[in-house]
Amino acid sequence: MSFDMMWIEKYRPKTIDEIIGQDETKTRLKGFVESKSLPHLLFAGPPGTGKTSTVITLATEIFGEGNISGNLLELNASDDRGIDIIRNEVKDFAKTLPIDAPFKIISLDEADALTSAAQHALRRTMEKYVSSSRFVLLCNYPGKIIEPIQSRCAFFRFQRLGDDVIKEQMEYISKQENVDYTSKGLDMLVKVSNGDLRKAINVLQATAATGGKIEETSVLETVGGVDPNEIEKLLNAARNQEFDRAKGKLQDLIFVRGVAGSDIIREINSNITKMDFSDESKLKIIDRLAEVDFRLTEGASPDIQIAALLAHIGTLD
Repeated sequence: MSFDMMWIEKYRPKTIDEIIGQDETKTRLKGFVESKSLPHLLFAGPPGTGKTSTVITLATEIFGEGNISGNLLELNASDDRGIDIIRNEVKDFAKTLPIDAPFKIISLDEADALTSAAQHALRRTMEKYVSSSRFVLLCNYPGKIIEPIQSRCAFFRFQRLGDDVIKEQMEYISKQENVDYTSKGLDMLVKVSNGDLRKAINVLQATAATGGKIEETSVLETVGGVDPNEIEKLLNAARNQEFDRAKGKLQDLIFVRGVAGSDIIREINSNITKMDFSDESKLKIIDRLAEVDFRLTEGASPDIQIAALLAHIGTLD
């Protein structure tokens, strides 16, 4: 087992073919590599689906492994959402000539975090330096990218990775690193990652660093998550109108185990459809869940809000 480097870097794809999933995207991008021609690109999709890795492998295959540093600029737009990042770092890099390459690549991660003014400045920069630079914009929400930029880019949608795909990768890395694991432990890794392969790898490494086996409990301890069985007991107590027992379990989760209210809400949402409530009751619970979730984001007290939700569940059939 090796901890001398982050596993997300150690197992980062080296070529486009090694990108996990995203088959249609890989096919289209390999066409650009073969022709050595590239339009501006817009990569959209959830976190941990391979957007950043795709940029790096694309640059490697176009420029060659030893010719990347001078021709690839990677920036995270959320670090500086304003117009200065475009006027300074991006513009300064774009206006210089590429080194032994047909063009440079400028990668802006979380481009949807840029202000409207910054995006309009970016659009002008994209137009002015198209002879020397190509822009690859990475975002989670393409609707937040202004239309003039979208129309100048080839669009690629990165799909959420399937649970079986992530589990297969976790099993591969565990074997490579000689990490003991159980199938249920890997299933829990998949669940807490929610389609984010980067998060799954990070949690796997953090759990392995404790020296134990990858099991359900060890994964939950690593992420500070809540055991689904505990949520089921909580809901059953509420449904059986055992409010004191339900509230006691809730307070144990929040104040003793330190589980975040948002994590409890997420697990309740996952469990509620599996319970023996009528469809009408499930609709009412989910409606109330959404209200509680919003109140928590506004700073309301988790124990009071979730206790009120449990009391509401106790009144339903």
